[in-house]
Amino acid sequence: MTLTPSSFDNSFFAADNSLLKHPGDDIQEKIIALILFACAFVSVATTIGIVAIIFSETWGFFQEVSFAQFFLDTRWTPLFATPHFGIWPLINGTFLTTAIAMSVAVPLGLSSAIYLAEYAKPNLAAILRPAVELLAGIPTVVYGYFALLVVTPTLRNLFPVEIFNALSAGLMMGIMITPTVGSISLDAIRAVPRSLREGSYALGITKLETIFKVVLPAALSGIMASIILGMSRAVGETMTVLIAAGSQPRLTLNPFESIATMTAFMAEISGGDAPRGSLSFKTLYAVGAVLFLITLALNLASYWISTVLKKNTIDLPWLNPLLSPIPLNLSTIWNAGR
Repeated sequence: MTLTPSSFDNSFFAADNSLLKHPGDDIQEKIIALILFACAFVSVATTIGIVAIIFSETWGFFQEVSFAQFFLDTRWTPLFATPHFGIWPLINGTFLTTAIAMSVAVPLGLSSAIYLAEYAKPNLAAILRPAVELLAGIPTVVYGYFALLVVTPTLRNLFPVEIFNALSAGLMMGIMITPTVGSISLDAIRAVPRSLREGSYALGITKLETIFKVVLPAALSGIMASIILGMSRAVGETMTVLIAAGSQPRLTLNPFESIATMTAFMAEISGGDAPRGSLSFKTLYAVGAVLFLITLALNLASYWISTVLKKNTIDLPWLNPLLSPIPLNLSTIWNAGR
């Protein structure tokens, strides 16, 4: 086919006209951009509204209760005839159950992530990962009643635990948080460049040593983020601790005793135990403000740790006695794998 000058000019102007925008196109793009902005603004405005309401009501609470009574007292009895407003028993119960949960979730979640990323065959990993993540879809009230009706009787046969105790609640919370830790850790491990592993193997390092001395340090930012997000999930859990741990605020580290967490107390108050507008009702917002600040601190810590670890090479010296004492350097391994 021969192109004449006239046919070339016609095809050029036709392509040029196809690139021209019509006035209606700008209007459509502006409407779409406005809709997207409205969706983003709704989420931001909702967060701002929640924070404003919580802290405005909390300010009203502290007009009647001093900071010393709230942060220095060790008893929490806002519904008693002689009320005490010491927040520490609730904070103690929250962190006690969280510590038990993380002692279960971190080993299980990290071990499952290592197996799925480094050892499992692709077909098997495709089946096991959805099966593990299915635990995150089980309602928390089911975990709570399972802890109360199954885990607690089993523990009572082994230990002198109370009917409502922090141990059973923490154990079930650990199972519940395992998918969060495992899924994010798995993504972080799989994001480690293949060349790091190949460079390690080229230096004669075994697979186990490669995992613990090369892969995990390289993925440590994502792993730490998964752990802190799991802690945030545990701190904010309500139904499991309300059903299995009880509602007795105690300043204790004994996991066999009944305790109360901040979320469990908030659920108790919101159920109608205190008349609206009373001082006891305002404790709901004061506890909610403390819970909000703790969760915010954990999220900021997760972001900060992820940022710092991405910029620095991290070693795991505590694993050296368990593995061979071959000194490894990620930059050396990277060069060997290139």
